[in-house]
Amino acid sequence: MDDLDRLVQEAEAAIRTAVTGEALEEVRRTYLGRKGIIAGLFDALPGAAAAERPERGRRLNALRMRVETLLEGRMQEVAAAAGEARLAAEAIDVTLPGRRPHLGRRHLLRQTLDEVERIFLGLGFEIVDGTEVETDEFNFERLNIGRDHPARDAQDSFYITDDLLLRTHTTVVDAHVMVGRTPPMRVLTTGRCYRRDAPDWKHMPVFHQVDGFMVGERITMADLKGTLTSFARQLFGPDVRTKFVPGYFPFTEPSAEMLVHFNDQWMELGGCGMFHPRVLELAGIDPAQYTAFAFGLGVDRQVMVRYGIPDIRLFWDNDLRLLRQF
Repeated sequence: MDDLDRLVQEAEAAIRTAVTGEALEEVRRTYLGRKGIIAGLFDALPGAAAAERPERGRRLNALRMRVETLLEGRMQEVAAAAGEARLAAEAIDVTLPGRRPHLGRRHLLRQTLDEVERIFLGLGFEIVDGTEVETDEFNFERLNIGRDHPARDAQDSFYITDDLLLRTHTTVVDAHVMVGRTPPMRVLTTGRCYRRDAPDWKHMPVFHQVDGFMVGERITMADLKGTLTSFARQLFGPDVRTKFVPGYFPFTEPSAEMLVHFNDQWMELGGCGMFHPRVLELAGIDPAQYTAFAFGLGVDRQVMVRYGIPDIRLFWDNDLRLLRQF
């Protein structure tokens, strides 16, 4: 039986000196594993003398239980010590100076859109939103853009199905809002638009627009010019110069393009005009009683000129060196 007494002492020593979970697992495999020392002694038990066999079997069971108990207790000690060491390593020295958190900021384009909405709210406009996936009917037909118009070309728009596409302008929201409403109304919408433009310094397939309209009795081009001029002065400053030049849009007649003189250059702010009578008819509004003006303003290029940003693609790079300047 002396070999069992010696084995108990060796196992106890191995367990006491193990200081990691990996070391204890190695001790467990050595003594309690399927091919470990104790399993080997049990396999050899039938070869022992008959008189010694019962006592040796009892001693082997006691040895196994002793090793299992010691291992379990030591594993708890090692786990507790590891937890304390981890807490100590992660402890925060409250005497050290604090770290200033990095505050998030709204993107420059979002800041500009918010400013535009604030200005038009002050002018009495209602802010509405619309979906970015639109039907061909509302995106084109309701805005007097016929089947033969170049804008209907599949190479110019992102079609999802034959009848669904990503909206090419926010004017589509106007066509929705006018249906079922009774004039007068003043509405503004902002958001993303999509066209299949190859990216370069002033083109991206995703861009932002501000679109608004006013419907009522005796609405004229003078109302349109006064509204947009007031907007431009609030956005660019009271001394900004504006001018309107003839333009063409299928859903307005007459049509114009508005330009502002900023940073020593004339910049196109967007298109505008009086809603075509057919657009009002399709919305269920009598063009003999009501007239309406509408405008669509690009945002991305305005921001480029206003802040001296040379490439429209910089808005999409998420470069903090640019974004932190604003």
